[in-house]
Amino acid sequence: MESTLEIRKRIHEFIDIADERILRIINGIIDAEEQEDNYPTVPDWHYDKLNERREKYITGESKSYTWEEVKEKAKSALK
Repeated sequence: MESTLEIRKRIHEFIDIADERILRIINGIIDAEEQEDNYPTVPDWHYDKLNERREKYITGESKSYTWEEVKEKAKSALK
């Protein structure tokens, strides 16, 4: 298995001789990584909503269903 240092060296050597298409692809990967670092995958409001629903479940305000119950309801809705 190649070490990180070996991989970096290989990539640097490849970039030095890469054509424009490859450079654009690599640049796109870098852009995507930078955007991913700046934006959370799951927004905070979603966690708030989950916590809200959890509280309703704990206090008995809402009912939960087993996976089997969900499948049965879905099947009967299709009939």
